[in-house]
Amino acid sequence: MSTLHIDRVSRWFGNVVAVNDITMTIGPGVTGLLGPNGAGKSTLIHMMSGFLAPSSGSVTLETGGTASGAPAPVDGAGDGERTPPPGTPVWRHEESYRHIGLVPEREGMYDFLTGHEFVLANAELHQLSDPRAAAAEALATVEMEHAQDRRISTYSKGMRQRVKMASALVHQPSVLLLDEPFNGMDPRQRMQLMELLRRMGDEGRTVLFSSHILEEVEQLASHIEVIVAGRHAASGDFRKIRRLMTDRPHRYLVRSSDDRKLAGALIADASTAGIEVDQQEDALRIQAVDFTRFTALLPRVAREHGIRLYTVSPSDESLESVFSYLVAA
Repeated sequence: MSTLHIDRVSRWFGNVVAVNDITMTIGPGVTGLLGPNGAGKSTLIHMMSGFLAPSSGSVTLETGGTASGAPAPVDGAGDGERTPPPGTPVWRHEESYRHIGLVPEREGMYDFLTGHEFVLANAELHQLSDPRAAAAEALATVEMEHAQDRRISTYSKGMRQRVKMASALVHQPSVLLLDEPFNGMDPRQRMQLMELLRRMGDEGRTVLFSSHILEEVEQLASHIEVIVAGRHAASGDFRKIRRLMTDRPHRYLVRSSDDRKLAGALIADASTAGIEVDQQEDALRIQAVDFTRFTALLPRVAREHGIRLYTVSPSDESLESVFSYLVAA
């Protein structure tokens, strides 16, 4: 198991501050990195992977024992010379690179090579004892054996993404960082990659991916890190984050045995800002401005008026709702 520690990291390019004083910890499992375009996600991922030095602060890697079901360390990674000591900076430390795999958003590939040659070159750069076997296994993992002998110049965008993924996995890293990995993939490829990342997280690897498609993040990662304008805006389970946002109205879909009677009883209380009768859904849409008070009020009012509650579900606890609230904050 491996954990990345980002401690008060900033990065600026001239007068432009791309990342501003961010602190977070990325541990085993799948984490989604969210933020609008230009928020600093790619810059942060490049610092996590050791391809970019922080202007201030530090990014360090802590490695532990291999998780159950996870692949064994790459050749030599288990001895004293290749396992980084706790708190090793990832910038310019070869020992750290052996534990990290990066799938960048930009391609930076050699189009004149075949897919197999490209992945094999990465295996040889990592000085694996059997680079050909490692390349074959990585290509099989991303289901690219059928096209491995074609030149990369003939690949579609989705195929290029999968070959980049194979090159990042060839040394079986304990940390995998992916910047917009689903770009250009068709639905089948996307589902296959999501299942692969989910399995790697279950094995105990540390997987972090950025995506602008909120549905993908919601399906794959319950833990999110949100960056807005270069700053760390939120961290944790997105549903818990939403419930902690007490200054924002909460919206509920409520079905009961007497919706109109329930609406009349609730609207008089200061905890509700508006109630709409949704005839198409045969339900009430309630906006609560005092979350704690409303959650106690609803069952009490229903009991006092003899109303049965059939459905009480939050309608704005999706990842998209949380993200829009945080960006607008």
